[in-house]
Parts: sequence; C-alpha cells; structure tokens
Amino acid sequence: MEQYLEPAGQWLNQTWLLAGEWATSPQFYAQLAAIAVALFVATVIAKVLRSRVSLLRQPPAPGRLEHFRTFIYSLRALIRPALNIMLLGVAIEVTNASVGQSWLVKLAQGLALVFLLYSIIKRFIPSPGMQSIAKWIGIPIATLEVFGWLDPVIAHLDGIALSLGDIHVSLYAVLRTLIVGSLLFWAGRVSSNAGKQAIRSQQTLDIGTREVFAKLFEIGLFVIIFLLLLQVMGISLTALAVFGGALGVGLGFGLQQIASNFISGIIILIDRSITIGDFIELEDGRSGILRELNMRFGVIETFDGKDIMVPNEQFITTSYTNWTHKDPNQRYSLEFQVAYSTDLDLLFDNIRAICNEHPGVISDETMGIEYLPDAEIAGFGDSGIDILVEFWMHGIDEGKNRVGADLLHSIWRSIQEHGMQIPFPQREVRILKD
Repeated sequence: MEQYLEPAGQWLNQTWLLAGEWATSPQFYAQLAAIAVALFVATVIAKVLRSRVSLLRQPPAPGRLEHFRTFIYSLRALIRPALNIMLLGVAIEVTNASVGQSWLVKLAQGLALVFLLYSIIKRFIPSPGMQSIAKWIGIPIATLEVFGWLDPVIAHLDGIALSLGDIHVSLYAVLRTLIVGSLLFWAGRVSSNAGKQAIRSQQTLDIGTREVFAKLFEIGLFVIIFLLLLQVMGISLTALAVFGGALGVGLGFGLQQIASNFISGIIILIDRSITIGDFIELEDGRSGILRELNMRFGVIETFDGKDIMVPNEQFITTSYTNWTHKDPNQRYSLEFQVAYSTDLDLLFDNIRAICNEHPGVISDETMGIEYLPDAEIAGFGDSGIDILVEFWMHGIDEGKNRVGADLLHSIWRSIQEHGMQIPFPQREVRILKD
C-alpha cells in the first residue's frame, strides 16, 4: 500500500507547489486581468446594443416581417456570451504577445463557449427531453472537444468492445448510435410536423390531395432517417437484401396487423373514401369528426371531446356511415304530439316559419323544394296527433339535438302562445265492489 501512497503524495505535493507558483506569478495575474477586462467590455457592449438597437430593445409589434424581427429579438440573450468568446480570443493574442502565456485565458474561453451552448439550448430547444439530451450529452462532448480531450476519450471507449465471431461491437459504437439516432428521430419528428403543416396549408389543393402528399412526405422522411441511421451503425446498404427477406417473413407473421393498417391508410388516402373533416359513424354507434389520418390509425373526435382511435384496417374491412362524403347537407326530423283540438293549419304555418327563421336550417328556395322545411301528420296516437317536422341543414348537427333542441323550444313557445296543448296520457281508475 505504501508503494502507491508515496508516489501519489509526491505528485500532489509537486502539483500544489506548481499551482502556488502559477498563482503568484505575474503571468497569472496578467491573464486574470485580461479575462476581467474582456468580460467587462463584453458586458458593456451587450448592454449598449440591447438598449440602442431597436430590434433588440423591445419585443416586436405585429406587422411586416414579424417572424424575422421576433427571431432577431430572441438573439439578444446570446449577445453577451458571443462577445465573451470573441473578446477572450483577443485577450489570448494580447497575453501571448505580452507575457508569453495564455492557458488561463484559453480555459476561460472554453468555459464561455460551454455557456454559449447552454444559452442556445435553453433558448431554442423547446422540448424538455431534447434539452436534457443536449445538456447532459451535447455540452460534455463540446467541453471535451474544447479542451482537447475528446479524441483520447473516443479511443478509450472504442477499446471497450465485445467480439462474437465476425461481429465487433464497441461501447463507442453503441453510444454513437443511441445519440445520433435520438437526434435523427427528433429532427425527423419536428421536420415531419412542419412539413405536413406546410402541405396542409396549401389551399389551392383539395383536402384529400393535401393528405396524400402529407402522408407521402412523412413516409419518405422516415425512410431517409432509417437509411442514415443504418450508415451511422456501420451497416452496409447491400446487406439490406438479406434483411429485406427477413423483414418480409416478419411482416407475414408477427407484423401483419401493422402492415395491414399501414397499407390500408395509403389506400384510404388514394381512393378518398374518407377525408379529414368527414362525419363518421361506426358500426357500434360511435360517431364524430375525422380529425387525423395517421400511418396506423385514424382519430375520430366525438362531440363530447373524446378521441376514438380507429385502426385503418377497420375502414377497409368493415362498414361505416360517412355522413358528409359527397353531400354535406343533411336531413333531420323531430316528432311530438298535439291535442286533437289543435288547429293544424295554424300549427304547420308556425312550424315552417320557425324553421325558416333558424340560421342553421336551409330555407333558400334556390336549393330546391326538397330542401325546404316541412311539417306533416305522422299518425294518430292514443293521446293526440303525431306531428313530424323535417328540416335540412348544411353540415352535421353539432351534438345530439343541438339545432333540434332550438326548434323544439321555439315550437313549444309557439304552442303556448296560441293556446294549444301537448297531450299526456290520462287514466281512469275504477274501484269495483267484491
């Protein structure tokens, strides 16, 4: 034990003496002064720029080039870190020329660069997950590169390897694949969302064509990312022939449902049997607006705020009702009873007037007589006359009985105003003697 402690003690003693010499030498104080001057000047210049330049002084108001001016304003937090690096570079040249040393200034510049990277990550990476990856992986890598330790660390990690026959896997290769793969898929997801949003904003194309292009863009983007990841892993693309055969067998057995949903989604986009915004009613009675068509499933949003995830295969293999596939105009009906003493002619005129006055009901004669609201006798019941009210509206009634509830309320108020009655069952009970 003593044979290890004695050399370690000597090394610590020498290091302490050397540090003491550095801390008391004129060169150390000269570099320390150069660092202080550089940081002070950078702070003053940054403050002047933020107060004098209009684009950096206050957040931009809405108007022309708003996005560009907002981006310039967001850079105000990076002014001082960037000036620190620049002026410390000047201080390195000055200390080299004056005292022949600049190691302390270089250390300060490296720390300033790390601080700049931290500011960029905090300002321009909104995702908490990617912020953590950048802070705990990106900044340490940048720190090693700044101080010249990255290549020795890579060589050490590459030496920790596992060999099984012709397969050679090193710790460096595994870490590189994980880091680069995470960055690629994050960049792919961000690019996919931005690309699909740009495609869907093209109003010159109909909604079905926009969805087809958006889906093809998403598929092509992730194929490119997958190929790039194979290159990072060191897998030759010529080996994909064998891999493709194995993948085909896997799709035929374990992944057949995933492949079926994927292909069904492409077929739906091409034949346009359903499009975004259609009102879909499934076999089990659930219904809602089709909000998204993803690679594996469609999202139906119900009127009570719930999302129904429907596999794409279900739109191919099962029947469903597409209320707005060709004609967005829909007919609805209301039923109620009135007493036998009711003036039906007056009642029908009032009902037609009420329907025509509602903004959600089609009452324009130019669309055809079949679209006009109507009221008629549906039958004669035990307690009163059954009345049927039919009306058309453009689109789907938003929620159960939304427009119908408005009409029923107005009809009930009209019935009360004209002294009409809505009957209810009445029974006579006779008590017989034994």
